[in-house]
Amino acid sequence: MPGFSAFELPLSSPLISMSKQNFPTLSFSNQREMMEGHSELGLIGDHFDGGLLGRIKDDGYESRSGSDNFEGASGDDQEAANDQPKRKKKYHRHTPHQTQELEAFFKDCNHPDEKQRADLSRRLGLENKQVKFWFQNRRTQMKTQIERHENMILKQENERLRAENSVMREAMANPMCNNCGGAAIPGQISFDEHQIRIENARLKDELNRICALANKFLGRPISSLASPMSLPASNSGLELGIGRNGFSGGSSGLGMSMGLDFGDFSGGTLPAISGIRSPMGLMGNEIHAERSMLLELALVAMDELLKMAQADSPLWIKMDGGKEILNQEEYARMSSFISPTSPGYVTEASRETGVVIINSSALVETMMDPERWSEMFPSMVSRAVTLDVIASGMGGSRNGSLQVMQAEIQLLSPLVPVRQLSFLRFCKQHAEGLWAVVDASIDAGRNFKRLPSGFLVQDTPNGFSKITWVEHSQYDESLIHQLYRPLIASGLGFGAPRWIATLQRQCECLAIHMSSSIPSEDATAISPAGRRSMLKLAQRMANNFFSGICLSSSQKWDTHHLGNVGDEIKVMTRKNTDVPGEPPSIVLCAATSVWMPVSRQRVFDFLRDERMRGEWVILSGIGQMKEMLRISKGQVDGNSLSVLRANANNGGESSNNTLFLQETWNDTSCSALLYSPVEVESLKVVMSGGDSTYVALIPSGFTIHPDGHSGTQDVDDGGSSGCLLTVGLQILLNSLPTAKLTAESVETVNDLITGTIQKIKASLGVA
Repeated sequence: MPGFSAFELPLSSPLISMSKQNFPTLSFSNQREMMEGHSELGLIGDHFDGGLLGRIKDDGYESRSGSDNFEGASGDDQEAANDQPKRKKKYHRHTPHQTQELEAFFKDCNHPDEKQRADLSRRLGLENKQVKFWFQNRRTQMKTQIERHENMILKQENERLRAENSVMREAMANPMCNNCGGAAIPGQISFDEHQIRIENARLKDELNRICALANKFLGRPISSLASPMSLPASNSGLELGIGRNGFSGGSSGLGMSMGLDFGDFSGGTLPAISGIRSPMGLMGNEIHAERSMLLELALVAMDELLKMAQADSPLWIKMDGGKEILNQEEYARMSSFISPTSPGYVTEASRETGVVIINSSALVETMMDPERWSEMFPSMVSRAVTLDVIASGMGGSRNGSLQVMQAEIQLLSPLVPVRQLSFLRFCKQHAEGLWAVVDASIDAGRNFKRLPSGFLVQDTPNGFSKITWVEHSQYDESLIHQLYRPLIASGLGFGAPRWIATLQRQCECLAIHMSSSIPSEDATAISPAGRRSMLKLAQRMANNFFSGICLSSSQKWDTHHLGNVGDEIKVMTRKNTDVPGEPPSIVLCAATSVWMPVSRQRVFDFLRDERMRGEWVILSGIGQMKEMLRISKGQVDGNSLSVLRANANNGGESSNNTLFLQETWNDTSCSALLYSPVEVESLKVVMSGGDSTYVALIPSGFTIHPDGHSGTQDVDDGGSSGCLLTVGLQILLNSLPTAKLTAESVETVNDLITGTIQKIKASLGVA
């Protein structure tokens, strides 16, 4: 038993014989404590009372707590007791106060000396021996508890070791290979079979990852196969070379095995893309598995785009007026990307066909370059970057090019949030002069999801291209202001008609400025180098204006929510600290959108009329504007870049040293007028072909959209349908970038923007 390793007693000892009967275990351990002092051991050995055990039992003595002790007796009393008949002695139980004091002292000192015991006995009204025996019992109790705890830990450790031993014995009896999971008995399987098992295990793990990715990107569960060996015999299921050159045929083997619907496309085979290895090879990393999954998704998206772009596709239903709407039932039957929409989400689908002044290969190059893509659609794409290039194409062309991109798509109004998305962009040549570019969103968790969208473009003999654009998305309609919901639903907000209209206008502008024949109105005014510099300056002005009204991340604006300004007026500030051409300052911007009960064309004609400038310009001293220079940007009246000089209200020329750079454009989806004051000397440098980067610009202007209720309007429509007018004003608030926004500044810009809208309404004769 614990506690008896320090000494041994003869078996005939009365102590041993009695302990076997009814002496508590705790009292056995006390003997070891008593041996620490010679006097204690002598007291127990020489004057031990054999009837002590019975008396302890009768009086209910317990030593568990270490706080109950019998009264100590002197040696004379015990000798006298030998001559007297045996009788029960009176035992003393410590009071709660005594026990509490003893326990408190024990925590600080569990082995008090003679002086400390005497002090305790005097203070607690106990005899010295009672204090001494209490500490002996308490130390024994503590030691016993520790031994029991250690014994329990050792027992648990013993059980764990037994279990490990059992597992190791079983593993030694049936050895398994860590790489392939098969038997590891040397000599029973060949080396080739062992390698096949390793490859099988790796493919199985890769297939599970691909299925998980498919579940993530497609929005519906894809079941994993029991074994990768059940795949079809084709070993190029994930290669870009599995092209669909025709418009009918079969699907790739891996796509079918994963449960992806490829439809009826294919019929030909493209050569494999360099840099993309088949997953049947020894790749062995998750990055390649994910890229394989993205590639498979791109192929599915391309098939879906081609089906939706077919002229006689049953996916579209023609309505009165020539407008097409998506057949949702047919789409749900054939699509692999269909997923249940969340509450509040709506589906937007549109298709548009047009002719553009650009060849197919040049358009494809523009779309695959994020910088050139943003320049081609400056009013729609505020920011675009390429995150990863999965495949760069074949033979130096964009055929088979696949990349992961991020972009921000905007509508020119502060009441419509910017659409931020990450997506795959896949380009493929289906025939000579026939290309397709498709986008598929890979961030379904956002408030906007772009389903397979893109265009099919084919060269025509006259150097033009015929393009069919398809846009398909799901978005949270609750985030859109009530004024703009009909416009977005019509497709003129983010749909195919707007993409086509913007592309046609931009291609027409590029064709004019690349042509050797310059219109006579510009020939004597500016050189080709000066025209390029002016167009570059105008583009920077437009980008600054767009970022102020759309809150895109292309520039950092701080939004302010102030109680004295309505919710529909957005107030923002921007700090200029390291902007080229602009001194350190704070720029204040305010923008809002209102509905006007007049046609879009009427509002646009009124705003761009130089003679009517004084009717809506609030700044004092500015009357009519005189056009000093015009650079045409298209055949449509109103698509131009101008330099204006402000005349004083009395009809004479203004004496200030400031001109106004103004850009206007008009297409079927939107009209705009943007302007900014520019110093005369800076503008002269730009017009001579100098660098326009360092010219300071503080742009303001207007954008005008159809209200969406009357469908697509011609730009010369003079009807009475309504439109949506957006006003954006920027002013230089303070020359110190550390200055704070004041209430007076906010009230000033609020008065400017509301006063401008009121003057426009009054001039047009509307309430």
